[in-house]
Amino acid sequence: MITLIFATNNENKVLEIRQALPEGFEIISLKEAGILKDIPEPFDTLEANATEKSTVIHKMTGKNCFSEDSGLMVAALDGAPGVKSARFADGEPQYGSNTDKLLHLLRNTEQRTAYFKTIISLIINNKEVLFEGICTGRIATEPLGTGGFGYDPVFIPDGSDKTFGQMSLEEKQEFSHRKKAVKKLVVYLASLAGSEQV
Repeated sequence: MITLIFATNNENKVLEIRQALPEGFEIISLKEAGILKDIPEPFDTLEANATEKSTVIHKMTGKNCFSEDSGLMVAALDGAPGVKSARFADGEPQYGSNTDKLLHLLRNTEQRTAYFKTIISLIINNKEVLFEGICTGRIATEPLGTGGFGYDPVFIPDGSDKTFGQMSLEEKQEFSHRKKAVKKLVVYLASLAGSEQV
C-alpha cells in the first residue's frame, strides 16, 4: 500500500482523486492528517502553486505527499480565469458567483472554446515530480446540471454534449483533466513500486 497525503482541503477533489486511483493507494486528506492549515496560492502559474502546496506539507510532515492546482482557461478571455479560477468573482472561493461572472463576460461572444488544466506536484523520497492533465471543450450559455463543483455546470468537454454538471462522477472521469494527470501519477508511482523505491 502506497500512502500519500493530499495537500488539499477540497473534499470534492479528494473524492475525485480517490475514485481515479486503482487499488494499492491510500490517500489521506489534510483534515484526516490533522492539518488545518489553509495553504495560500500566491503565484501566477498552476505549477508554482502546486509546488508551494506540496512543499509546505512535506516540510511540515516529512511524508510523501502531493498537491494539485487546476484552472479553467477561456480563449475569449485571453486564458482567464486561469490560475485565479477559484477566486475569479471577488477574491474568495465562490463557485456560483464565479460561474455567473464567466457567463456574463461571454454573453456577447460566440467564441466559447476553453480547456481545464491540472498540475499535480508529487514529492516522494524528497524529490518533486510534476504531472499535467488537460481537457478541452467549450462553455455553455447557461448552467446545466447540479453535479460536480466549480465550473462543471457550464463546461462541455469535447466529445460530449453534456456539461460536467450533468454527468455522474464515472462519466466525468472519462474526460477529466484531473483523471489524466492522476493516470500519469499512477504510472510513475507504479514504476517506483516496481523498483522498490517507495
